[in-house]
Amino acid sequence: MKVAFDSRPAKSTHGVGRYARCLLEALHDMGRCDVVETHEPRRCEVYHSPWIDGAMLRCPVPMVVTLHDLAPLKRHGQYLRSTLRFKLRYLAVQRALRVIVPTYAVAEDVESVLDIPRERIAVIPEAPAPSLHRRPANEVDAVRERYELPERYLLWVGAMQTPDPRKRVAALTRAARSMPLVLVGPTAAWAHELPGVTLTGAVSDDELAAIYTGAHALVFPSDDEGFGLPPVEALACGTPVAACEVPALREVLDRRATLTAIDDLDGLVAAAEAAVRPAPPPPAWTWEDAAHATWQVYCEAVAETGSCQITRPKHRAAALVKDA
Repeated sequence: MKVAFDSRPAKSTHGVGRYARCLLEALHDMGRCDVVETHEPRRCEVYHSPWIDGAMLRCPVPMVVTLHDLAPLKRHGQYLRSTLRFKLRYLAVQRALRVIVPTYAVAEDVESVLDIPRERIAVIPEAPAPSLHRRPANEVDAVRERYELPERYLLWVGAMQTPDPRKRVAALTRAARSMPLVLVGPTAAWAHELPGVTLTGAVSDDELAAIYTGAHALVFPSDDEGFGLPPVEALACGTPVAACEVPALREVLDRRATLTAIDDLDGLVAAAEAAVRPAPPPPAWTWEDAAHATWQVYCEAVAETGSCQITRPKHRAAALVKDA
């Protein structure tokens, strides 16, 4: 099967970039199908847009779209420009034969907000990148020296090019704490005005793994998420997690983290400071599992047009999704 995969978001520093890069690599490693990196899907059997910007109103082949969340539709006042920009994109998503989402929480939003039938929605979780695992002391010491990090610190990870109201980074810096706070990710001018924090800027995956490993805990103040990659990445590096109790995080973390009330950031920070090692392991799901489940979605989309017969690969992905 020849798949057109829109790889443009792979260059992004946001979560959608991590998703596109990891899934694309895992699909290539499968060897089951011919994956062509293009957003012009002619001469292919199925088209996958891993972000909403690639959704097409008139796609010449069966289309699969990944929706990571519905924040612009759920929070009109905070995402007015995005809502206007995405209006036609959401119409395109409604025309997709299959919509992939990372959690059942997002699936419920897609079904209720976009009125897409449940049978057209596939829940396929995400996972830590293979490079994000616990690092030895010498790597932790090296990255601590390189970025002038304190011996003990709380950690937040994400993109800071533009303020995202869901992430509540500024509010986090105002919460009561006794430990230093380190913010990791690409920044813009507004982030450098945040008081009393250490900014590392963009870092490599190897550096990020060492920073995760050296942190006392990850603190995750988001009041809405579609999945939440930083918490599972932190767990993969052996670092405890404190997060706000929102549906997607409760689903993904499943008693692997301390969850606190959304309106209590002081309590969130206190929970992070009280965290102890060893941290629970991350969910067992991998990008290999995600690739196999995604391949199945491609077959279902193509089969719906009558030009492909669905086969069911013998892989643990099917059982893991069913049990998720």
